[in-house]
Amino acid sequence: KVIWTLLVTILGHANSLPVGDDSLCTAEELAKYSIIFTGKWSQIAFPKQYPLYRPPAQWSSLLGVTHSSDYSMWKKNEYASNGVRDFAEKGEAWVLMKEIEEAGEKIQSVHGIFSAPAISSGTGQTSTELEVHPRHPLVSFVVRIVPSPDWFVGIDSLNLCEGDHWMEEVSVDLFPYDAGTDSGFTFSSPNFATIPQDTVTEITCSSPSHPANSFYYPKLKILPPIAQVKMVKLKKNQPGLPPPFLNVPAKSNEIIDSVS
Repeated sequence: KVIWTLLVTILGHANSLPVGDDSLCTAEELAKYSIIFTGKWSQIAFPKQYPLYRPPAQWSSLLGVTHSSDYSMWKKNEYASNGVRDFAEKGEAWVLMKEIEEAGEKIQSVHGIFSAPAISSGTGQTSTELEVHPRHPLVSFVVRIVPSPDWFVGIDSLNLCEGDHWMEEVSVDLFPYDAGTDSGFTFSSPNFATIPQDTVTEITCSSPSHPANSFYYPKLKILPPIAQVKMVKLKKNQPGLPPPFLNVPAKSNEIIDSVS
């Protein structure tokens, strides 16, 4: 009886433990990374309907979060939140910031928010720093493709922790996603809400399968990366990057600065 009771107690405790990948992280207390986003959206790589004016091809500011597996900013094949919808369609961060803050307050799933300035052309770089914690080793972010109906690039829950140590360097090629909230086919399509809302889907050279689509390249097997992100672990006492100047409207500046 005693052994059986003990076994049931142990199993019950095990079932109550977090099951996400981040529960296995036993790395040192904190780690800081520089994150460099590189736009590769050039007219040579993506000649079809390449936006040259009103507005020309460019990238919004980058908005990201370090978090545990209890939080999700966005996920492929799932519905985008109202905040991700506003950011993907209009580059507005108000609602998304509020969602992040509420998740942090309610279930303490968010460790920190980071942002980097917009890029005024399809190619170029922007950078900032982020901090991860053993209980919050995951990184997610979004960057809006400008102009576009509701298209973006980003990362969903990249784990920077490997057992008892933090990864030194990570590079990820980025491809376009459709937020599933606007039915426009081209970069310059007018606002045309998707009703009912669709899930977040990856845009490929053959999907959506329609000749009018700006990323429709039927002769290609896969699209080239439209962007790339690189994260490099900073050594202790290593001077970091200067605080980024946010090249976004004052309204967004106000939100991001207050959170920082």
